[in-house]
Amino acid sequence: MNKQALRADILLLITACVWGFAFVAQRTAMDDMGPFTFNGIRFVLGSLSLVPLVFFRLRNPERRKDGTTGLPLTFRTFAACSALAGICLFLAATLQQIGIVHTTAGNSGFITGLYVVLTPILGIFLGKKTGIPTWIGAVFTLSGLFFISAASQIFGRNGGPVQLNPGDLITAVSALFWAFHVLLIDSLVKRADPVALASGQFIVCGILSTIAALIFETVPPDAILKCIIPILYSGLGSVGLAYTLQVVGQKYAPPAHATILLSLEGVFAAIGGVVFLSEPLGTWTLLGFALIFCGTLTTQADVILGGRNR
Repeated sequence: MNKQALRADILLLITACVWGFAFVAQRTAMDDMGPFTFNGIRFVLGSLSLVPLVFFRLRNPERRKDGTTGLPLTFRTFAACSALAGICLFLAATLQQIGIVHTTAGNSGFITGLYVVLTPILGIFLGKKTGIPTWIGAVFTLSGLFFISAASQIFGRNGGPVQLNPGDLITAVSALFWAFHVLLIDSLVKRADPVALASGQFIVCGILSTIAALIFETVPPDAILKCIIPILYSGLGSVGLAYTLQVVGQKYAPPAHATILLSLEGVFAAIGGVVFLSEPLGTWTLLGFALIFCGTLTTQADVILGGRNR
């Protein structure tokens, strides 16, 4: 492995770590404010943090193999792309944030990773091929979700009716919207610079979340000050810094490395939940984590070996 690839791998590992521990920040903030308020603030911050990078890339556009720069043709085109991506991001992030109120940071991190499996499956409806590894991965991940959410009730001490954790189910639905988001971005980046599009969608998501917060939530100013660290970490770290590291890292890292390293996001979320929030890790939960992680890697075999899902 050359030094450039090694540095890229380190950047992607840091990205997964930042994203994973962000679930701890997201869970902590929910003790003092609502999900709309939290998302509104952090996505606006994240968008603003990318502005310097956006201007740099606009002034120094990187040309693609076909000779184009990937810059938006018009402001109207860019605004439309940002709005579409931002609305989808708003739905995914809102459901994830609501779900994490009723589950653990570790569960949320791993269950959110279901989008890796759902993306190629949904791609079938767009005419994209899906190989056998994807279906094997789907079985792994769904089995993992079962062990995380319901296995302890079936095999454990409870004798009553089985009830799936509502937070886990809401997070699983958010993973569906994350998958839609991935497919949408895959289409939109053909018309707009990826970093500019990221900043645009973040500000749209932030505005929509803020509007929803003004309608449905009431948050005292002291609550925002109390959650300033989780807000700054999620906004500047998870959204701004980590996205930049991902863009740089994936430019030089082999696809197989990038897939495996970014999949560690769920692992770091679980570690953060145990260390900072004292979340329990039972046998069935650990088994569920392992199955979802294996499912994620198995699903990506199509991409790693042949790139058929892209």
